[in-house]
Amino acid sequence: MLSNDFNGPQTELKARAGFLRDVALSAGRIAVAGFAKQSAGGSFKMKGPQDFLTETDAAVEQHIKAAIAKAFPADGFMGEETGGVAAPDVWVVDPIDGTANFARGIPHYCISIAFVSNGEIELGAIYNPSLDELHLARRGQGASRNGKAIRASSTSDFDMACVEFGWSNREPNERYLGVLQALLERGANVRRAASGALGLAYVADGRSDAYAELHMNAWDCLAGLLLVEEAGGVVGRFLREGSLADGGPVIASCRGIAARLQDATGLHIDI
Repeated sequence: MLSNDFNGPQTELKARAGFLRDVALSAGRIAVAGFAKQSAGGSFKMKGPQDFLTETDAAVEQHIKAAIAKAFPADGFMGEETGGVAAPDVWVVDPIDGTANFARGIPHYCISIAFVSNGEIELGAIYNPSLDELHLARRGQGASRNGKAIRASSTSDFDMACVEFGWSNREPNERYLGVLQALLERGANVRRAASGALGLAYVADGRSDAYAELHMNAWDCLAGLLLVEEAGGVVGRFLREGSLADGGPVIASCRGIAARLQDATGLHIDI
């Protein structure tokens, strides 16, 4: 009986992990078709300043939402476009992260999906279908890109570090510029590629050494935070300092520069 009690939740999580991979790939096919149309001169709308929306955002989210409702009808859903409410078991989805890139025909965008159970991120997927790169993570099981294990970088010198620092209009520009100056003064190379989810995935696979943003929504970062943790990096306390509904600050790093990154940004990281 004890064995069945232990294996039951794990079996369910394994099933969700397989589902996550499949739904990310199927959603990617919709995104690729939309990207081709967008690159050929498709239109987009604005939800707010520097907040882009294309018809593909809605199509991808609806596809994922319907697939979850069919496979796991008791699970909750939170999406960037259609919203939702938190539940003990909930899927958190950004159908197109990097929509500004997507809208302009730049193939640096992704689908981000996380599964959260009782306040813990258990599964995460980040898929850039234009490059056919699928990052996957399961808590306690490591992280991968296209089936191969990945690790955060071994960088330890801040003046050799490549840090991606995301901008958010939810925080004053003065604060953003202050952190940017602190990073540059400490010697880091700072870049911004306009997809926070991919920025976190790149920390997990060692392409970047760290990612920070003063405020992110949950659907932008949950999958990426799990990827970084499972790849041996360190992250902040997003679900304790922020929330699924309101978002919060994000910081993720390889271990070697984490202390200096924390000092430069003023954001807490669990070192």
